[in-house]
Amino acid sequence: MISRRSGILVIVGGLVVAGGLASYGIWSRATSVSDLQKRADDAAIPKVQAISPKAGPAEQSLKLPGQVNAWNEAEVYAQVSGYVEYWNKDYGAHVNAGDVLATIATPELDTQYEASKAKLNVAQAQYNIAAITSKRYDALKGSDGVSVQQIDDRNATAEAAKAQVNAAQQDVENYAAKVAFKAIKAPFAGIVTARHVNVGDFIGANGADVTQQSTPQPLFTVDDVHDVRIFVSVPQTYGSVLKPGLTAKLYLPGNAAKTVPAKFLTMAGGVSAATRTIVTEFVVDNSKEELLPGAYVSVQMTFPSNPDIMIVPAQALLFGAGGTQVAVIGAGNKVHMQKVTVGETLGLTVQLISGLSLTDKIVASPSLGLLEGQQVEPVTPAAGSQPASQTPVASVTTPDTKPDTKPGTATGGPETLAASSGAQSGSNRHE
Repeated sequence: MISRRSGILVIVGGLVVAGGLASYGIWSRATSVSDLQKRADDAAIPKVQAISPKAGPAEQSLKLPGQVNAWNEAEVYAQVSGYVEYWNKDYGAHVNAGDVLATIATPELDTQYEASKAKLNVAQAQYNIAAITSKRYDALKGSDGVSVQQIDDRNATAEAAKAQVNAAQQDVENYAAKVAFKAIKAPFAGIVTARHVNVGDFIGANGADVTQQSTPQPLFTVDDVHDVRIFVSVPQTYGSVLKPGLTAKLYLPGNAAKTVPAKFLTMAGGVSAATRTIVTEFVVDNSKEELLPGAYVSVQMTFPSNPDIMIVPAQALLFGAGGTQVAVIGAGNKVHMQKVTVGETLGLTVQLISGLSLTDKIVASPSLGLLEGQQVEPVTPAAGSQPASQTPVASVTTPDTKPDTKPGTATGGPETLAASSGAQSGSNRHE
């Protein structure tokens, strides 16, 4: 009886164990299938780094080469021929208006001047005689001693003699004016920046040293540098910011740490066809004479930025048939390919002028396989993925050329404008 009961228990226990093993197997397979399904579902939803665009800077800067010009500059020429007797002012001399820079010895002119004065005396004496004779004839008018014709002749002779006096007087004044040009004078207060004469040089009446060349050459150059003008050729794309209130800082060659403030003065009313730039003029108080005429400086202009500008990483852009786009994460974490307008490139970041708002979430580095309407799983972005707010400084260079500083003159040749505001992040861009 006991053996039979034990056998039944063994059979029942075996059945229980077999059922348990079967249940465990079924549960294990179901769990594996569920896990695989979950993994498959997770793999089907790509994980993306979600970021928000940053507001653009309140100000924007543009750095360009500029040239320093004196407020007034005069090249002083000689008006009479002669030898340089002496010069009083050398390079760097400070002068006042009317100061004598040099004196020219003019023996020939002096002789002509004295001769003109002698001719005036002769003409005056002849007129005096003619006038006395005319009066005497007028006193005999109506008598039988003289005729009317004789009286008229004497009066006409007196008038002609008077005209000769006036002509001689004009000749004397003409020579006197030329003699005054023997003294070469400063036209205004300033600094002598050039002296092209030495004692003994023969100067022609046209200002040239005839012993060296026939073309006119200035004897001195005088610059008024109490204020200086800074001329900058600004690309036409920035023409809208060239107006009163625009400020700038000058960086001096050899002293990059020192800056000098400058104020907008005026701009040309047109664009240079050769360079597509606008000649812009700034003014600087140069009472300390820190800036020298003709010097090269770097001019950094600062102006309000476009309030609609936003900044995103350059690698967030997608380029395709639909234009430049970014992947916006919308409702339900579904992707929408939003077309945007790109502004300045700032190295690892770019400016977007339109297409996004600050509340949008975008994919930091979308892949080419990302599709419109595809569901994604946003994750915390990696360090450095968020765009940093910054004030862009665009540097535009115009090599081997100078700003057009005189109305009606063209620059030396076509200029190549190259915006070099930062390194391009080509390895992270999608072409």
